This record gives sequence, structure tokens and C-alpha cells, in this order.
Amino acid sequence: MTTNGRGAPAIEADGLVKKFGDNVAVDGVSFAVPEGTVTGLLGPNGAGKTTTVRMMTTLTKPTAGTARVAGFDVREHPGQVRARLGLTGQAATVDELLTGRENLRLIGSLYGLPTAEVKRRGDELLERFSLTDAAGRIAKGYSGGMRRRLDLAVSLIAHPPVLFLDEPTTGLDPRSRVELWAVLRDLVRDGTTLLLTTQYLEEADHLADDIVVIDRGTVIAHGTPLQLKDAAGKASIVVTVSHASDLEQAERLVRASIAELHVDPAARQITAAANGLADMTRIAGVFADSGIELDDLGLKRPSLDDVFLHLTGHRAEDDQATETEEVLA
Repeated sequence: MTTNGRGAPAIEADGLVKKFGDNVAVDGVSFAVPEGTVTGLLGPNGAGKTTTVRMMTTLTKPTAGTARVAGFDVREHPGQVRARLGLTGQAATVDELLTGRENLRLIGSLYGLPTAEVKRRGDELLERFSLTDAAGRIAKGYSGGMRRRLDLAVSLIAHPPVLFLDEPTTGLDPRSRVELWAVLRDLVRDGTTLLLTTQYLEEADHLADDIVVIDRGTVIAHGTPLQLKDAAGKASIVVTVSHASDLEQAERLVRASIAELHVDPAARQITAAANGLADMTRIAGVFADSGIELDDLGLKRPSLDDVFLHLTGHRAEDDQATETEEVLA
């Protein structure tokens, strides 16, 4: 298993298998997450993402294979593993009858932390997650975004070096999602290692250093977001002319440099296959001297949604249906 030369792995999956009767939910999953990085675990509903996380966090035992967190084997040293990780599931698990501050102090006491440390750490987390003003309010009255932030704060009360996030922004509005992304980036800058499962491809693109794609319980691709996009197809130069009357001349100019192109008259747009920035620079120079007015000229790489289509034969689903393996688990 490679860690791309970025340090020792903080999380390792080694041939993980999980069977529920005759159903194989996870079938030989292996990957590694270097310290202080973010790996996104992507896949369609029922692919095995949540079951993989449950095995790696000691919530369910592997049928075969093993995993290590912060150097400790989940089979041989589950207590040591649990002491070194934080986990945020798909639904917020805070006690709605307690205040935000009481939630933090309850979990801190369950970890056996000294009272003074729990108070200090709790206050730090309330400040970090913009919950100080709401700390004395019952959590039942929190918005969805506030509950997710509190849930994440609770998972960090013991200052774990490794954090597992199972679809942490499910159900959040776009603003709350972006705010949570900022908090997660801060955690990584401070040295936390994250394993993130998500159905939001934009989320993985923003946060992940590496992406592991799972389908039908097996790893079908692993690489950086850019590597996966490049594997899904070439980048394209997209030229949008301001006036439809210039489209034919613009097509001739582009075709003189790049033969493989597509013209969309309704959008006044030309899309041409490109080998990178060199082609982009050349086309930009052509239009700079042409007198043709452009609305836009840019380089478009395949999206992670294109990666999904390339790897699985369908686009990523946007629904938030519960994964099959959660029911089975």
C-alpha cells in the first residue's frame, strides 16, 4: 500500500472483508492514509463505504483482513484504537436534552479526562466551532448546521489524532457545508488525519488529498483528484464567442490548431480536446489577434462526476438514501 511519500500511514486497511450471511458487503479493501492528510472514500449507495468505516473504528469485526489506526491493530488492540480516533456518523448523535456545553463535558468525562481539562478543551471547541453563544442552550433547539458542528466538536474532545467522518455534511444547507469545510481544513493544518466518506463530489474535490473509489465492496480506483480526473479523459478548451455571427470564423481558427472539436451553436461555444496549458496558451494567442469578442475562454478538466461515470458506468447519486450495508450491519 502506498502513502505517496507523505509520511507514515495514520490509517491502514489491509484486505478488509465483511460478510453478512451470503452477502459480501466489503471484499478485500486495502488503502493507506498518510498522517496529516485527507482521504475521501467515495462510491455509490451500497458500495461498502460505511461498513468499511465501521470495521476501521471497531464498531464491527472484519470477517477477514484487518486495519490499523495510529499504528494499532483493530483486531488485537481495539481499546488503543478507540482511544486515538474520533468518529462522526451520518446523523448527529448529540444528546438533544443537554446543552452544547453539557454534551462536551459528558463525553469528556466518559473518556476519563480530568474535569479542568474537559472544561478548557470544551470551551476551546465551542469557540472554534462558533458555538460559544449557544453553549448554554438545549441542543434540541439547534439548527441542523449547529448540531453537526457540535457533533464534530464532541468527537474532538479527547484531541484524537485520527478522525473518521461518515458523510458529515449530509442534510446541511450549502452555507453550513462550506463553513464545516473550513473547520475541517483547519484541523488538517493542525495535524489531524481525516478519512471522509461523502456523496458530494464537490466536497471530496475541495478537501481530499487522495480519493479511494469503492464499488460493490471493492476498490476500483485510488489516486489524487487530479489523477482520477486525468484518467477519466482529456482536458478541453472551451471557447464561448460573444456574437453568434463570429462562431464560424472562431471554429476555423480553433480547427487550425486542434482538429478534434465540437461546436454548440445554441451556446455559441466550441469545445476542443487539449493536451494542457500549452494548447490553452496557443488558442488564447490566436484569439487575441483575431478581433473576435469572447465571453469566455477556459480549460475544463473532467469532473469527479465524470470520474464516477468513467469508473462505474453511472453518475454519482445525489439522493441521501441510507446505504444497504447500514441496514445489514
